[in-house]
Amino acid sequence: MTEPLLTDLHICQADYHHAVHAEALVLLLDAYAQDPAGGDQPLSDFAKNNLVKELAARPQAFSVLAFDGAQPVGLVNCIEGFSTFACRPLVNVHDVAVLSSHRGRRVGEQMLDLVEHIARSRGACKLTLEVLQGNASAMRLYERVGFAAYQLNPALGQAQFLQKWLA
Repeated sequence: MTEPLLTDLHICQADYHHAVHAEALVLLLDAYAQDPAGGDQPLSDFAKNNLVKELAARPQAFSVLAFDGAQPVGLVNCIEGFSTFACRPLVNVHDVAVLSSHRGRRVGEQMLDLVEHIARSRGACKLTLEVLQGNASAMRLYERVGFAAYQLNPALGQAQFLQKWLA
């Protein structure tokens, strides 16, 4: 059973130079990092102290915040990339975080709706994201708002997300 929808929910694009937004962003990303879906580790002091400044320095980055009244409850961080096949920008949804107290109330859905609006205003051809296989609730959210597995040719299967740490 889902929780009731929130009536005092405010969704906005983050202003990295606004102290309340900056504090909310770090607080929410740290909470996500400490969640099993985020790796079970808090953000480093370096990340906490530099994240907002570094995002603000990148015009291709934007974030969306959700507030229940004055309480920050949700965050989406996005980075604009480029689709060479479409020759247009794309937006990668890099982090989606909703505090456990507010999950099941369509907070993520409403934040992703604003992300889509911002992406369209930037001329993006698509949104991309990655999700852990075991994160069933996130998969349900993403499918509900229109995401699907990426493939170019069904005979070659779905794309996989890989990484290589450089330092």
